[in-house]
Amino acid sequence: MPTGCADNGKEFKMKINRKIRFQLFVQNWLFVVLFLALVGMLGYLTREYSIERDVTQAARNLLTEGSANVVKKMKGPVNITAFVENDDPERKKTIHDFIARYQRAKSDINLTFVNSTKEPKRAQEAGIRKDGELVVEFQKRTENLVPNYTERDLTNVLVRLQRSQSRAVMYLDGHGERSLIGEKNFDLGEFGHQLGTKGFKLANPDLTIAQEVPRNGAMLVIAGPQVDVTEAEVKKIVHYVATGGNLLWMIDQESLHGLQPLAEYLGLVLTPGVAVDPTSSQNGVDPRTVIGRQYTEHPITKEFTLLTAFPEARAVDVNDQTGDWEVTRLISVAHNGWLETGKLDGKISFDDKTDVPGPVNIAVAMQRKAENITQRVVVVGNGNFLANSFVANGGNLDLGINMVNWLAGDDQLISIQPKPLKDVTVTYTATEGILIFGGFVILLPLALLVAGIVIWRRRRTR
Repeated sequence: MPTGCADNGKEFKMKINRKIRFQLFVQNWLFVVLFLALVGMLGYLTREYSIERDVTQAARNLLTEGSANVVKKMKGPVNITAFVENDDPERKKTIHDFIARYQRAKSDINLTFVNSTKEPKRAQEAGIRKDGELVVEFQKRTENLVPNYTERDLTNVLVRLQRSQSRAVMYLDGHGERSLIGEKNFDLGEFGHQLGTKGFKLANPDLTIAQEVPRNGAMLVIAGPQVDVTEAEVKKIVHYVATGGNLLWMIDQESLHGLQPLAEYLGLVLTPGVAVDPTSSQNGVDPRTVIGRQYTEHPITKEFTLLTAFPEARAVDVNDQTGDWEVTRLISVAHNGWLETGKLDGKISFDDKTDVPGPVNIAVAMQRKAENITQRVVVVGNGNFLANSFVANGGNLDLGINMVNWLAGDDQLISIQPKPLKDVTVTYTATEGILIFGGFVILLPLALLVAGIVIWRRRRTR
């Protein structure tokens, strides 16, 4: 009897095991089918839709907003030829990864490698000077870029290649103005240098000799003369503007130094006083330095969200009798401040009898049709914001470049300038490299494989 019971128990147990095994077999294959279906669906979605997000600290895999805007506005393919000695694989990979960031933003950027050792004649014809040098071609215009290049460098090359013609940015000189080639804190030398990287040339015509302001320049820049401009020069400047010349005029707190006729011609209203904002001191900034946060919709400030700083700015407006000018009041500051008309040699406080409550407009953009061309003028009640000591603050440089691009008629090039990336390169010794490679490429995958085999065998023996 016990023996028979034991045999029945074994038979019953065997039937249950077979059933369980069949169920497990079905479940496993069902899992495989569902997994393959999921993989196929993910493959289809990744082909149809693309989402990219750079989580690195320095955003080294994607372009900054400014570079992406520049690249997307380029109509037509960009061909980049990289000259690499002996087909060095490491250098080729570095260049490929660098250009790939641009290719993600613009698919028709083509990269070609040339072995400069095997093709020395081609390298010589291209003017190659260093290993890894790039030749960038766009619409039959080319420019070379030598290592070590950054995103800012290549983006500047692309901006310059988009300019069909390079016209000079002329600036008034000889009256103590802020110089576009000067190195003093007061000057605009760094801003002038940045204009050069964007493809602009600088020129300072001598209006005491020239019969008129040259017509072949892109614009005339007047930046705070310290002594009076002669009457003859002023007449030439007014004639230049009256006949369609573009103008960037930065007016500081000082006297207009003989340029009143120009202000009258443009219909400017220059209220005396300095814009102050007590809330600036909360951020450790002098109240006399007002922060630009709100910008009127205009090609210069389109999608412009950067903060700008204007030390000792003055109010600028245009009267209602502007004739055929289309006027835009660009920058509004001191919303919690006022226009201080008294002295600034002590505690700053609002006087409701003499001071003008904010907000204060400190820049205007003017446009009209003149002699079958579009004429443009920008007047800013501050020259400090582009001075060498302040141009790097916030979006000051970006705003200045945008103004010049708009005045030159290059609206498509108006964009936020690319920022230099942080250097977060990790260096390690050869031994450390072997340990890292061996640990993550060999040992870790091998450990996972062994663990998988052990788990599988244990389940098989149950």
